[in-house]
Amino acid sequence: MMRRKYDSGFSLIELLIVVAIILVIAAIAIPSLMRSRMAANEASAIGSLRTINTAAVSYSSTYSIGYPSSLNDLAPSALPSSTASDLIDSVLVSGVKSGYAFSYTPGAAGTSGLVTTYTITADPLAPGTSGQKGFFTDQSLVIRANLTGSASVTDPPI
Repeated sequence: MMRRKYDSGFSLIELLIVVAIILVIAAIAIPSLMRSRMAANEASAIGSLRTINTAAVSYSSTYSIGYPSSLNDLAPSALPSSTASDLIDSVLVSGVKSGYAFSYTPGAAGTSGLVTTYTITADPLAPGTSGQKGFFTDQSLVIRANLTGSASVTDPPI
């Protein structure tokens, strides 16, 4: 008996079963990958807040003019000065890193003219996708978290 060339290969049912199996595996794996990515972004945000805190303290002790007036004062520079002290990288100076937006706010200058307080918040750019928690820190160097939105000084430390 002569075999036709279109008799060999996979049937439509077999191909549909393979596609269905791949879709089931993807449905199981994708949420886990998203949770892992959010956890990595949140860990990066905490690390970035620690970096900015350390840079602000170094800036204050190096230049003896209080804390910086903006993140730009901590920016990279070939010749460090009080307006570009080369204490953090350019990505962090931009205020956006790993799915989080960072907002640095200096306190009012005291009677001596020095900025003695600051606050930093880190909020997810796309809540539920790039991160879930909001973070807050200030000159106390304590990092605080809020599970549902922007964090503040009243939230518990992490």
